[in-house]
Amino acid sequence: MIARPAEPSESNLLTRLWYDGWQDAHAAVVPAALTRARTLEDFAERMSASLADVRVIGPHGAPLGFAMLKGDELYQFYVASEARGAGVAAALIADAEAQLSERGIETAWLACAVGNSRAAKFYQKSGWYLARTMISHLDTVDGPFDLEIWRYEKLLARR
Repeated sequence: MIARPAEPSESNLLTRLWYDGWQDAHAAVVPAALTRARTLEDFAERMSASLADVRVIGPHGAPLGFAMLKGDELYQFYVASEARGAGVAAALIADAEAQLSERGIETAWLACAVGNSRAAKFYQKSGWYLARTMISHLDTVDGPFDLEIWRYEKLLARR
């Protein structure tokens, strides 16, 4: 599996994948106010604004997963439920790590919602370690929202 840049024509598909994945992974573990603020329209706006920083695995027009980078952070990481267990996540995280390393990042990080055990296990299996718990300041349609998250980090190989 090879990751590739997202195409503008895939923005709606990626938005839906992100929205569905977020609901599946987070709705039960974050405050209800944040779940209400994370509308499909919110995801569409954020995807559109960040599409240049998105890498995708899957056929053109049928993405199976994506990673979005932001500075030294693996900012968003989602795999379609039907693609779980097929190696998509492993290939996608390896690509994200390579992309971050190519940017000169030595220590990458990602935020994982406290309680998202499935994701935490995957990150640990992929060589990421829990660095600390911290407060993430999220922008929402309702204004700033503070959320306690697990901060995972990984020392990347130099390129």
